[in-house]
Amino acid sequence: MMSVEGAGGKKHPLLEFSDITVVRGARRKILDGISLKIHEGENLAILGPNGAGKSSLIKIITREYYPLPGKKDPSFRILGQDRWDVSDLRRLLGIVSNDLQATFNRDITGLEVVLSGFFSSVGLFRERPGPGMKKKAARIMAFLEIEHLQDRKMNTLSTGEARRFLIGRALVHDPRALVLDEPMNGLDLHALHRINTVLRKITAAGTSIIMVTHDLSDIIPEISRVILMKNGKFFKDGPTEDVLTDKNISALFATAVKIEKNRGYYYVLRA
Repeated sequence: MMSVEGAGGKKHPLLEFSDITVVRGARRKILDGISLKIHEGENLAILGPNGAGKSSLIKIITREYYPLPGKKDPSFRILGQDRWDVSDLRRLLGIVSNDLQATFNRDITGLEVVLSGFFSSVGLFRERPGPGMKKKAARIMAFLEIEHLQDRKMNTLSTGEARRFLIGRALVHDPRALVLDEPMNGLDLHALHRINTVLRKITAAGTSIIMVTHDLSDIIPEISRVILMKNGKFFKDGPTEDVLTDKNISALFATAVKIEKNRGYYYVLRA
């Protein structure tokens, strides 16, 4: 693998986009000239309404979408590099999305899901995990407090339980950052609390969180930077306290709201 440091030992950003435009369907721009720089160690949330382009941004990271050439040359770099071996990328970024959860809603056990992260497969099929992989999977499941569910089939688990196994799958390579697409979507209050606790444990253990969400209350206290996104563009980016204001959130969702902060969490109240 190539060096991830620049001249003089200066570290490159973890993720760096420049002038990214994505067009789908009848020339509709779902991402419109966005630029973004995320440094290692940052805990970041990208907040916006449905249809803002948040999931499309995730698909740029996973290379499911590619930018449209334009007047300026778009660029997408991870740690300063624009070309990566897929196996190396897995050690840098763990991805958990609702699309992935739908894919894993099948007759495979939670343990098989976590182990499948070593092979980037859906289940194990012909793969044979070694003793080291099994030990690591056991440690991760204990950390996420799901070891007692490891023999249950994914299609019998609750949404929150299944999501924790997918987080475990993403953690097997000790990624530098965990990228989460709407991590609290579809969860009841108990499951919300459990996922919230898990994410805080992950940040405390040294893995960064990059969270994409439409819900202000998903943002955990450890997130120090928030980007507001609407109509495929970014229009606010900065420290959490500066961005999550009545004025900004009212403009983002085109609804007058009041923002309340309590113990590091933010909540929306109708104005």
